[in-house]
Amino acid sequence: MLAGAMFESQERGLPLLRRGKVRDVYAPSDDHLLIVACDRISAFDHVLPTPIPDKGRILTQISNFWFKKTEHIVPNHIVDPNPGPQWFPEIDWYYPELDGRTVLVRRTRPLVIEAIVRGYLSGSGWNEYQKSGTVCSLPLPAGLTESAKLPEPIFTPSTKAETGHDENISFEQAADLVGKETATRVRELSLALYRYAADYALERGIIIADTKFEFGMLESGELILIDELLTPDSSRFWPAEDYAPGRPQASFDKQYVRDYLEAIHWDKEPPAPQLPEDVVEKTREKYWEAVRRLTA
Repeated sequence: MLAGAMFESQERGLPLLRRGKVRDVYAPSDDHLLIVACDRISAFDHVLPTPIPDKGRILTQISNFWFKKTEHIVPNHIVDPNPGPQWFPEIDWYYPELDGRTVLVRRTRPLVIEAIVRGYLSGSGWNEYQKSGTVCSLPLPAGLTESAKLPEPIFTPSTKAETGHDENISFEQAADLVGKETATRVRELSLALYRYAADYALERGIIIADTKFEFGMLESGELILIDELLTPDSSRFWPAEDYAPGRPQASFDKQYVRDYLEAIHWDKEPPAPQLPEDVVEKTREKYWEAVRRLTA
């Protein structure tokens, strides 16, 4: 284990709901969750055995920044962005390594879809466009190249897979899953969030090519933002100064790790390989650079 890295959190008497690819989620009460962002990193649907030091704190810092910044668009689940031992004093749950990587949030009923907005043609969207001229069944102009900026951002929802790949779906399929009124509201909020964040980030030298939002429903029926928000894990961040359509882009996200794994010809089957020290350090630097540009 790399010095200072947290691969997973200690349970310490809290009921553990789940360990995700990055976050450990605890249920200290009926109304709240404690979410701990660890330093795990995943690629190709596998958690790698090598953590990236500081990654959990970086993701938490960026998410908290954006949650605060976008409250005028939609409420979110944050109760305390850095909870300490004053919460739930009857449980000996707190230890110093949780500082900066833990949030206390409201419990919701998460929607069964992920809300993805694309402003540029990349990833699975580019793959589909080359075959059919569409992205998630939405027709796009002919002649676009890889990484091209789209005429307007598009809402392209997906299913939410516990394991394996999420599946791109149409708006109509999303409406079948969550109801047309909810799907319409999610689309409206997602596009508003993306446009606001993309404009803000571009002024600071980062292109947000695409991003994923997650929403949950309170018992009152109110729709709020949950999970993480506009991080290098949930988004494609490109340095604006290097942007050129027609090719893959440099990035501030974990694409660097994916590229390394492709270069060593990993078959994407377990066991996942260890990452060498230089890849870990370079990835860490990319995450910190995103924080510096966005929040300085």
